[in-house]
Parts: sequence; structure tokens; C-alpha cells
Amino acid sequence: MEFDIKDKNLAAAGRNRVEWAQADMPVLGSIKKDFTDKKPLKGIDIAACLHVTSETANLMIALKEGGANVFLCASNPLSTQDDVAASLVFNYGIPTFAIKGEDNDTYYRHINSVLDFKPNITMDDGADLVSTIHSTRKDLVSNIMAGTEETTTGVIRLRSMEKNGVLLYPIIAVNEAKTKHFFDNRYGTGQSTIDGILRSTNILLAGRRFVVVGYGWCGRGVAMRAKGMGADVIILEINPLKALEARMDGFQVMKNTEAALIGDIFLSVTGNKNVIGEPILSRCKDRTIVANSGHFDAEIDLNYLRKNSKSVRKVKPMVEEYLMNDGRRIYVLAEGRLVNLGAAEGHPASVMDMSFANQALSVEYIADSKKKGNNLGKKVYAVPEDIDKNIAKLKLASMGIEIDRLTEEQEEYLASWQSGT
Repeated sequence: MEFDIKDKNLAAAGRNRVEWAQADMPVLGSIKKDFTDKKPLKGIDIAACLHVTSETANLMIALKEGGANVFLCASNPLSTQDDVAASLVFNYGIPTFAIKGEDNDTYYRHINSVLDFKPNITMDDGADLVSTIHSTRKDLVSNIMAGTEETTTGVIRLRSMEKNGVLLYPIIAVNEAKTKHFFDNRYGTGQSTIDGILRSTNILLAGRRFVVVGYGWCGRGVAMRAKGMGADVIILEINPLKALEARMDGFQVMKNTEAALIGDIFLSVTGNKNVIGEPILSRCKDRTIVANSGHFDAEIDLNYLRKNSKSVRKVKPMVEEYLMNDGRRIYVLAEGRLVNLGAAEGHPASVMDMSFANQALSVEYIADSKKKGNNLGKKVYAVPEDIDKNIAKLKLASMGIEIDRLTEEQEEYLASWQSGT
């Protein structure tokens, strides 16, 4: 079996971590049981470019139980848990190509390693797998049924490809499922981002001015958690509706040049480039902390920092100090990459349970569509609503929660127009 990992001796520790996460992923567990019985993915080759974590491992195991041949690489150079990668190879027989801290060349070599298995389905987290296929591996397209995408950033890229008529095969936008972005993006990103910031810095959030750039579902989650820990939260937005919502939610809203003068911590969650850039970095206070929880490391203008600093030094494992030419010190966490995975362990298993249930059932939907001859067009599709609702029901059941149903009278009332005052 081909693989590229850091150390096979980490496998035992990785297995413990995988099993720990498994206990908190009951929805995916029920899907795995069904997959084991029915083998809906038998003979299908799946190339997955995801964060190599204990939660991802459980998804890979479920897909393999469904009959698929699974090949995994990392979707970010800093997000791999090396013990989990070792366990996937030596305990579960899943070819894995991921090493925490891998350089750019290794990162893309690993992507091409999983593509060398000529997948029928791709599974992406940020669309690097898809973009590699579209740029240098177009020979694989004829063999591909469809793919899935996990992140906001990836969906943005894929919709751009669709709009420009260059998308070569269908993609299901798992990120757009309500049981994904309402929960994973808000509660998962909210908690894991704060976790990463605190693990890397050990600062007290209470009393600090915490600036969140972007008030989407991820931004909402981070703002909510930072406020809960006593921070004075400031929101930066370009969308007037989201800015208004942030203000109504009790947060200060202002321009980046204003926030730059008073902020202690700046966190970007936008999926866009250089949103923590010159307007902030040229004005911010001495000892300002900047971090990113968007998928790529483009959200902080690291080039500006390099060009306008005297020196750079690592002051803690995931903290780099840029000594600016004017004497200010700016601290960048996790090299400007996802702080929640670079400096912490990513989202809790219980929330990834729903996200990866969407991945698993979307892959089953792709395979079933192909069997039935229902060929999808070269577009970005939403997760089917019945899958979304089923996952919510399974999650509620796993939590021991029952909810009411409409009576026949209530259903008739909602379906009629005759009744009024």
C-alpha cells in the first residue's frame, strides 16, 4: 500500500484518538452501520483532500465500510494530526498522504498521489483537489462521476468556475447544507478558533478588544464565543445587512481603519484576500495579535508584514513576532493559516458528526444517481433537502430529543386558503 506519513510508530496513539472521536459521532456511526450492511459504494474509488483529523478518519472508515476504495491527502499543510495519519494507514488500511508542516511542493505531490488512483468521486475541502484536476490532470475527468466540497472558500471557487463555464464535472456543495453551516461553521468554528488562539497565546480574552473580520456563520460563531469570554467584540463588514445584524446582535461595527487603532486581536473569517492588510497592519497597536480561520493563508497580508518589518522570530510554537520598521510588534498565529487546526485540534467531533454525515450521504447520492442513470450536469448542487432533514432527525435522536408533529387538522389548515378571520 502506498502512503506518505511522518511516523508509523504513532499509529497506536492515533487509533485511540480516532476511537475517542467515534464515540461522539453517532450519526456517522449509524450511517457506517447501514453502509456496512448495504455496501452502496462497492468498487468506487474516492480521492479525498480533507483535514487529516480524527473526525475525518471516521468518515474515511465509514466510506471504506460502504465498499469504497479511499485515498486521503491533507487539505492544509498545518492541519494534519500525524498520529491519525499513521493509524489510518496501519490500523485501517487507508492510503494516506499527509505530514503536519509539509512544504508546498510536498502538499501538491500528495494531492497528485491520490489523483494517481484515478478516482470516480472527489471529496474536497477548499477545492485544491478540483483545481489541480482542472489545471494539470484533465485526463482524469472522463472517469469522474462528481465531487463534494466541504468549505465556504471552496464553494466560492467552484461557483466561480461554474459561472465562467470551466467546471468539468458536478459538485455537491456540502457546505451549503443547513446541518453543516448552521452548526459546523457557527459552533464548530466559534469554539475551535477561540481554542486555537488561547492554546497558542494563553492570553486572557476578558477585557480585550477582539475584532472579527466577516460576520457570516463563522464570524457569528467566533463573535459569540469571544463575547462569552468577556471580550469587547468589534465587527468589520462590507455587507450592509450583515453589518446591521451584527449591530443588532450587540456588537460594535466600524471601518477597519478605526478598529486598527483600538483592537487587541484581529481574526479573519471571510474567504477573501488581504482582509487584514495595510489599513490595519500599518495602524495597529504594539503587540497586536492577528489570526485567520478562513481556509487559505491569503486573508492576512503576510507580504506587507515581510516588506515592512526588521525581523521575524518565533516566540512560541505557533506565534511569530514581526518587528515592524517603526518598532511595533505584530504577532501572527499559525503562520496565517487556520488557527483552529494549526494551533488546536479543529472542530469538536459532535459537530463534525453532522458535516461528515452530509459528506457520506452525498457520496451515496452520487453513486445512486449514477446507477439510476440520472447524470448530473456540470454545476454546483445543493445537498438534497431530504438528506439534510434526515441528518437533523438522526442527530436529535442521538441526543435523546423528540419533537412534535403537525396534526392532520393543522396540515389541512396550512394547505388551505379559505380560513381567515
